[in-house]
Amino acid sequence: MEIQDTGEFCFPQLLNSSCRKLTIQWTKAMFLNTVLSIISVITVVLNLLVIISVSHFRQLHSPTNIILLSLAVSDFLVGLLLLPLEIYRNTTCWYLGEIMCAVYYYFACSIPYTSIGNIILISADRYVAICHPLHYPTRITAVRVKLCVFLCWLWYGLYSIFYIRDQIIHLIKPDKDVSCLGQCSIIFSYVTGVADLILTFIIPVTAIVVLYMRVFVVAVIQARSMRSHVTFVSVQHPSKVKAKRSELKAARTLGVLVFTFLLCFCPLYCYTFIDINLIDTYNQYLLTGLFYFNSCLNPVIYTLFYPWFRKAVKLIITLQILKPDSCETNML
Repeated sequence: MEIQDTGEFCFPQLLNSSCRKLTIQWTKAMFLNTVLSIISVITVVLNLLVIISVSHFRQLHSPTNIILLSLAVSDFLVGLLLLPLEIYRNTTCWYLGEIMCAVYYYFACSIPYTSIGNIILISADRYVAICHPLHYPTRITAVRVKLCVFLCWLWYGLYSIFYIRDQIIHLIKPDKDVSCLGQCSIIFSYVTGVADLILTFIIPVTAIVVLYMRVFVVAVIQARSMRSHVTFVSVQHPSKVKAKRSELKAARTLGVLVFTFLLCFCPLYCYTFIDINLIDTYNQYLLTGLFYFNSCLNPVIYTLFYPWFRKAVKLIITLQILKPDSCETNML
């Protein structure tokens, strides 16, 4: 009779229902855990700076920055909640129970998906600003943007319930053939997977790329127009030159934002589509880390391209925001 090594199981006393411990090579696991831990801290700090900057300084309460604030909140939650739990899930057995596993996957769906929704809103905002500048003040107002941000969070919050519905059903009616104790793996049907691929990847990516391509074409036309008239306009209307340059810079920033989004999100979706049943492997852990790494890159993009953010960070670090009336500081 073959005797099994009980040390291989998460719950040695429950061999018939216990999962085996993770088999990721120790050196690879330690490397990824260290890298993701650093990314988690940087993500929290940088996005917290964005949140404080936009929230504190009144001059930054523009419709565009309201969307950036929403994006920073979702990215902040990725660094604060999702990355640490992902590290824990791939380092040891899951001892937090199946309910906490379902809660984790709910937030693992709703928070990153909300980031995707915010990037769509940013793309739409830049599209109207650059392609229809005369209508921008009337179409894009603070009230409408706040409503869109609220609906974005509400939609993905409700959608995530649909995404983990198989997980919820499993909690109500446990199926021993589906999972074992000590493992936190997402449970969903083929239909759910295809619907998720279409609703959270294909449609959003198509919308973002189409909007950006339209913005890019118009921005190129405006750049050529600026070069041919820059001497006359700079003398007669210097403020218009500054405004157009600001819009073109915003278009470039959007381009970098879209590129990093596709670079971080596409590999995991493609991998999941190719082999949807391969779970708890080193490759999936690596691609999930890359997926979450986008939340760290977004505030870095702001640092590189937005002078107001660099100025705000300097005021925050030097504690000048604690001074009376610091919220009225000129940031632009």
